[in-house]
Amino acid sequence: MALRIEDYALIGDCKTAALVGRDGSIDWLCWPRFDSAACFAALLGTADNGRWLIAPTGPPLAVNRRYRPGTLILETEFQTDSGRATIIDFMPPSDGAHLVRIVTGQSGRVDFRTEFAVRFNYGATVPWVNRLDDGAVRALAGPERVVLRTPVALCGEDLKTIGEFAVEAGQSVPFVLSHGSSLEDLGPPIDPFRAMERTDAFWREWSGRCPDVGPWTDAVKRSLITLKALTYAPSGGIVAAITTSLPEELGGVRNWDYRYCWLRDATFTLQAFMHLGYYDEARAWRDWIMRAVAGSPDQIQIMYGVGGERWLPESIVPWLPGYENSSPVRVGNAAYQQLQIDVFGEVSDALAQARKAGMEITERGRAMRPLVIDHLARAWREPDEGIWEVRGGPQHFVHSKVMAWVSFDRAASEVAAEGLNEEARRWREIADQIHAEVCERGFDRELNSFVQAYGSKRLDASLLLIPLVGFLPASDPRVQGTLQAIEEKLLINNSCCATRPRMSPMAFPRAKERFSHAASGSSTITYCRLATRKPESSSIVCSRAAMMLVCSPRSSTR
Repeated sequence: MALRIEDYALIGDCKTAALVGRDGSIDWLCWPRFDSAACFAALLGTADNGRWLIAPTGPPLAVNRRYRPGTLILETEFQTDSGRATIIDFMPPSDGAHLVRIVTGQSGRVDFRTEFAVRFNYGATVPWVNRLDDGAVRALAGPERVVLRTPVALCGEDLKTIGEFAVEAGQSVPFVLSHGSSLEDLGPPIDPFRAMERTDAFWREWSGRCPDVGPWTDAVKRSLITLKALTYAPSGGIVAAITTSLPEELGGVRNWDYRYCWLRDATFTLQAFMHLGYYDEARAWRDWIMRAVAGSPDQIQIMYGVGGERWLPESIVPWLPGYENSSPVRVGNAAYQQLQIDVFGEVSDALAQARKAGMEITERGRAMRPLVIDHLARAWREPDEGIWEVRGGPQHFVHSKVMAWVSFDRAASEVAAEGLNEEARRWREIADQIHAEVCERGFDRELNSFVQAYGSKRLDASLLLIPLVGFLPASDPRVQGTLQAIEEKLLINNSCCATRPRMSPMAFPRAKERFSHAASGSSTITYCRLATRKPESSSIVCSRAAMMLVCSPRSSTR
């Protein structure tokens, strides 16, 4: 059985990532990309679906974990009755695909065992395993191959590769697992200790550029490293999560594949990067989206594969029982076919902020802008599936309309600054038209609040973004009424629900729609109220609270 979610830690190489448990077992890894088929899938099944365990032979007295400061190098320390030892786990962010584990003795003597069971194709395929001339263990199935190199004596048993070894103080025992195509020659082995030095230097140099933000610097830096780990370096895409099918509710059916690039999620990640001066990631993502959008704005999707792929068909993996038996396990995501008008606004806002910070607009970006806006001028009137990706039919969601207004507002301001007054006038007129319609049809006078959709009585946490994107000031009575209504109806023990429980529009049973980020909803309300008194001091915190709020659905059990 898989561990609790909080008992896993992430390591990655900016191409894919793995989850390492407190027990020393790697229970999730997709190779060579985030959205590739998993070769370790015990997270969603059992050990027989693939894992790699390195742990003391007996129950440890204590387990402590930490990341090396400023890095994504994980250290798990085991205390036993005979000594103390640390497993160092990392994935070098360089050419190739490697996962390195180094067991280092700290004091006394600690006996370890390793159990290696790779299962390609999401835990289904048992590979052919043999030993190479240099002693390495090779496992392959079809086009995939992994090679495990270590000085530890290994042998096969019950379709697993096992071994036992011991470390004393000052001793280190390395393991290197490398992935590649079975159709190509093996690459040369890497030196695990030099790889650790290079990986340490890479992350420290990158995170070292984070500015000082007072007592929150360490936490902000750790968050930045995690966001960086979600970027796909070869293309610039940013995935929403490294996993599929972790349930929104244990035992429930709302288990989705989030190993793809949502435009909305990525824009909030980019704003976090840009707030702290990391513009290389913003430029890489800008180039990624230009390639992904291609040449037809009416074909813009809400999400793409990490390389910009468009076809992401959703299917069920029947042989995996799911995390805590939460089935089905899904691969792919049918939401790629949905219309979600709000993504235009989120992308427009992020790129507008980037340009304000000095990031130049590309020639292609300049050519695409009027095409996208002209398409949106027709599309904004249509109902859509909205930010919550409902599968119960499109509606006229207020948040979608507000973000359509953001698109025209930002575009009008930009072209006006460029002296294109006629375009600016036309786009400003559409922005004003959307604004008037939302205030008339999206505000319920009886509730004294904006509502989820035209004609609805349902509240929606996404309405908290109304003052944060500049649609109305936080001091506006309609905004204050909305804040009060959400605080009264959607905040439960400081946890903000997307909509009222038992009133979910998602068309799936047992959905509570509650965020895991307990502070996000209440923080947004608090800081929106603060903005009525000190807007200049709360804008950054508001935007970060909103980022937590909007990103929460894909973080519920990540």
